[in-house]
Amino acid sequence: MRLLQNALTGLLSLLLVMPLVPSSLDAAPSKQRLADQSKTKAGVAAPVARKAQPAAKKNTKATAKNVRTAKPVVKAQAKVAAGSARKAGPVTKAKTAKKQQAVAAAKKNARAGQTARTRVQQPSSQKQRQALAARSNTPRNQAATNARIRTHSLQSVPSLAALSASALPGPTDNIFNPIEAPLKLTSRSYMVMDAVSGGTITAKNPDTPRQPASTIKILTGLIALKSLGNNDAVPVSRYAAGMPSSKVHLQTQKTYRACDMINSVLLASANDASVALAERIAGSESRFAQLMTYSAQRWGAKNTVCRTASGLTAEGQQSTARDLAQLFRVAMQDKEFAKRMRERSATTSFGKTLRNHNKALWQLDGAMAGKTGYTNAARQTYVGQFSRDGHTIVVAIMGSETMWADLQKLVDYGFKRKTQEMARLRSQNRM
Repeated sequence: MRLLQNALTGLLSLLLVMPLVPSSLDAAPSKQRLADQSKTKAGVAAPVARKAQPAAKKNTKATAKNVRTAKPVVKAQAKVAAGSARKAGPVTKAKTAKKQQAVAAAKKNARAGQTARTRVQQPSSQKQRQALAARSNTPRNQAATNARIRTHSLQSVPSLAALSASALPGPTDNIFNPIEAPLKLTSRSYMVMDAVSGGTITAKNPDTPRQPASTIKILTGLIALKSLGNNDAVPVSRYAAGMPSSKVHLQTQKTYRACDMINSVLLASANDASVALAERIAGSESRFAQLMTYSAQRWGAKNTVCRTASGLTAEGQQSTARDLAQLFRVAMQDKEFAKRMRERSATTSFGKTLRNHNKALWQLDGAMAGKTGYTNAARQTYVGQFSRDGHTIVVAIMGSETMWADLQKLVDYGFKRKTQEMARLRSQNRM
């Protein structure tokens, strides 16, 4: 029994050992198989690697070539960027300079505004006015004031050639505060001017162009006085003789003395005499009108354009109240012109009596000379000079319906304003 148990135990032990032995024996073949597989993979990978090497080298060369090609591009882009920066530099500087100039201008304007506001402020009491006068440079201010208010005799105008060579000074010395006269007038524009300084005393639309009508004959008469002698012969063309009224009915088969023709223009406002003089001096009325325009501008009438010697309505012909006043102010400095314009009447060598159209000579106190005008387009026009109490003014009226009434109001108002202004200046000089 015991022998049977020993036999079974040995058989069982043998069965337990047998699975382990083949496993250990199979280890060597497994390693061999792994080695064989590795060799097989290596054998396959080697040709693939050999084939990949040229491609890798090719890719490397291409990459290097791309890098070499990219370098000039990068350099070019860098140059362009640098050039743009250089160009942008002056622009930026210019913009900065403009901003700085704008800031400086704003500061300057602010200072100017502050100065203007300071100047506008007026002393509110007598003590303040006295203190202000004490601080000012009294001798210099007094000398300038005396120069403006000094009354002196007017000198004659130089020759026509001299006047054409150099323009007379315009009306720039204005010692008044010009305002529109608080008067009921029908005149569309007017000007009251100081005859000595050319300053504006009062005005309404003084620079509005309008047809001047016969007031422009002051230019015709003044140019004729400077161009012709009293006894020079003046022929009359059919064109001149055919002018509408006002006229002195000149005849084409006769010649006339220049002295009589000039008086006919200045006193009787004769259109036929105006054209005859124009043709005698310049050859034609149109050329004489150009001479009138040129002379007017040289004598300070910058907005005057002449198309006729008579002032009859013509397209493009114009003047202003300021220009008429300035022209008459200049003309009255010629002694011969002023002497003729003062005459109420004159008799010509051909037996015709000329009556002055300027009724102000016997209707208004202080009237020295004047010229009237009228056309449908211009309405009533006037320019004249007046003197009272050592003061002299020039009054010009355009586009009026009640000329003589307007003239009297403006003359009275002009002298009133001038007297007030002179009194104020004398009061300042005593302070």
